[in-house]
Amino acid sequence: MRSVEAQLLHRPPGLSVGEIVRHLLAVQAQDVTAAYLAFRARSATVTVADVEAAWRDREIVRTWGPRGTLHFVHTDDLPWIHALTRNATNTTRRLHQEGVTGDDLLPLIDRTLAGQGPLTKAELAERLAGRASGQGIVHLVALAAHHGLAVLGPPRGGKPTYVHAADWLGAPIVPEPDRDRALTELAHRYRRAHHPSTPEDLAAWSGLPLGAARTAWSLAGPPAAVGLPASTQLVRLAPAFDEYLLGWKSRDPILPAEHARKVFPGGGILRPVVLVDGMIAGVWGRKGSEVTVSPFGEPAPGPQLDAEIADVRRFLG
Repeated sequence: MRSVEAQLLHRPPGLSVGEIVRHLLAVQAQDVTAAYLAFRARSATVTVADVEAAWRDREIVRTWGPRGTLHFVHTDDLPWIHALTRNATNTTRRLHQEGVTGDDLLPLIDRTLAGQGPLTKAELAERLAGRASGQGIVHLVALAAHHGLAVLGPPRGGKPTYVHAADWLGAPIVPEPDRDRALTELAHRYRRAHHPSTPEDLAAWSGLPLGAARTAWSLAGPPAAVGLPASTQLVRLAPAFDEYLLGWKSRDPILPAEHARKVFPGGGILRPVVLVDGMIAGVWGRKGSEVTVSPFGEPAPGPQLDAEIADVRRFLG
């Protein structure tokens, strides 16, 4: 069974937001609230304000990462992660689909963002003066991110913001030039947070071709022995898109096949889950301060589940 300890779901004390991100390698963050809840699941003391402070202080950055999906990444890790995960193929295709064309797209978004600080999509639309609209604007920023020129800033008024990397980080992101070094680091760090795992898991998580994942695995040498205790009576409310669900190629070891559609109903929806001793034992949701749990079978142990529900309410205020 997957190790909840390797994923920090046993909530070791004293870890900061930055330390959690560095250990996990990246925290999926296309849904910001779900990403915040991923920190809560791994720390009894980290608050929303702590996550926002780490983001605002540039310790962590929200950007396109593994699989071309938005993640929180530690700033120190940006060069080598960027070197391995940047891929403009899908971005270019989506720009054409949105009708955003021209030979000047990169310089266009570069000068539109430069020196402006974080801008909302509406503000970018105004500055782009009709060259892009809607999701075309986001894909245009993604093109800049592919070249190390853009990241996402903290939300403003509930809206995402986009900012030039030089404005936010002091300089554009320069990819690690030594690919073998980057691959070695990737395999070391991935295996530390994903135990047990295989090169196939690494390929699925990172978006790299299987051959590159196998090369990374080989460069990193034999996996270190992991002496982690078996978890017992650990109940955790994990958010949608949590790394514990998406960090491996298959969810079969933790999700009984007969319940898979309850977690992944289709249409890109992934429901928050109840973990009991590392297995998915139900789904949960919230509306305002109300948290509802739908177990697949026997309810999770009462006191632990009650404590988790109370902690989600505490965390989200």
